[in-house]
Amino acid sequence: MHMWFLKHWESLRTNFWFLPAVMAAAAVMLALLAPELDRMNQAQASGAWGWTYSGSPEGARAVLSTIAGSMITVAGVVFSITIVALSLASAQFGPRLLRNFIRDRSNQFVLGTFTATFTYCLLVLRTIRGTDHNQFVPGISVTFGIVLALVSIGVLIYFIHHVAIAIQATQVIAAVNQELHEAIDRLWPEQLGQEPLNPTASAELGMPPDREGDAVSVAARASGYVDSISDDALLRLAHERDLVVRLTRRPGHFVVQGNPLALVWPGDRVDDELRKLVNDVFALSPHRTPFQDVEFALDQLVEIAVRALSPGINDPFTAMSCIDRLGEALCRLCQRSVPSPYRYDEEKRLRVITYPLTFGSIADSAFNQIRQYGRSSPAVLIRMLETLTNIANHAGREDERLALARHANLIHRASCQAVPEEADRKDVDERFEAVRKALQTKDKKKTRDADLCSVDSWSGSA
Repeated sequence: MHMWFLKHWESLRTNFWFLPAVMAAAAVMLALLAPELDRMNQAQASGAWGWTYSGSPEGARAVLSTIAGSMITVAGVVFSITIVALSLASAQFGPRLLRNFIRDRSNQFVLGTFTATFTYCLLVLRTIRGTDHNQFVPGISVTFGIVLALVSIGVLIYFIHHVAIAIQATQVIAAVNQELHEAIDRLWPEQLGQEPLNPTASAELGMPPDREGDAVSVAARASGYVDSISDDALLRLAHERDLVVRLTRRPGHFVVQGNPLALVWPGDRVDDELRKLVNDVFALSPHRTPFQDVEFALDQLVEIAVRALSPGINDPFTAMSCIDRLGEALCRLCQRSVPSPYRYDEEKRLRVITYPLTFGSIADSAFNQIRQYGRSSPAVLIRMLETLTNIANHAGREDERLALARHANLIHRASCQAVPEEADRKDVDERFEAVRKALQTKDKKKTRDADLCSVDSWSGSA
């Protein structure tokens, strides 16, 4: 239930209509309550409050009509400006970046402000009566409408400033980077699984020892990208049916109908009902989202960098900004515990084996395409090696250092093949040596710490 709520809340956040609809509904409630407040005020007092509107019914209608007409006009202008900004963002940064502009709360709030003001004034208009025997001018309600109009003017000025800032490359990169950090914090807040204490005791934990041939695959009933997987529901299902489930797909993978989603052991317990329940654990989507797919946010930064390196744009500075943000994200990952693929039930029996996401695959997503498209740019190659040096200073696990060393070698080899100027190659060689020294320093420190632990252990035993 928690995962279902988070997924649908994220879906609502990325809809351009949700916040304006909520604000319009609030305006409807205010338009119903404000005239009642006017009636209570007129029944209890002989005159209107000094700060409220005290004009004639015709004047009240003119004020509210003017505000309502101008607000719906400005709302159309705001929507047109938003469409233009989306078109520019799609052409310069890629169509996948449109999602970030649509989910921008500022744009949603601005459109919601004008829509809510129009709705409020339109509904208050119906309460004004100008007959001689039954005259009613909701002064408080009209005053609220004027206040909303003044607020809308300030919001319009803010919107113009916000749009001018939002389409700048640095701002777009910072917004994508913030979403990447949110994805990292959401997916790696703590250790999600436990490693087996004794690898030889796999049978006791419920893992089928060398019996994968007895497992039965569960095929996908539809095609699409895996948006999310409900770990809790899958673990509960495996516990209730006394199964061991190994996932063959993870969030971000594209699944073709009929291809396997998971392997279930023992296979003789797999029936149509179980296949349906396993499919229900997987939420498929026609497009990728960063809800449980951290590589999608990485790919957005990579796409900006690759487009900046294209001959039509030729903007290496934007690409280098993306490289800096990618390096920051990988440094953040190096400081987090790697989630185990093993999931156990309350009885400490292995039930689910997830599809692991390794540091090496994340580094590949971050650097491979940028290296391929920027191999002829010494500035980009140098910045990539400098970024690898920064990451190496945070990398403490062996797989992280191996992945960084592999990418450093690939970048250095690309410079030898694609950079014609000897002085540029020399600069690349210097950064390459800096990466090697940083990785060797980490290796020596780890060896020294291991030796100290051995000495402490020997002293304690003695």
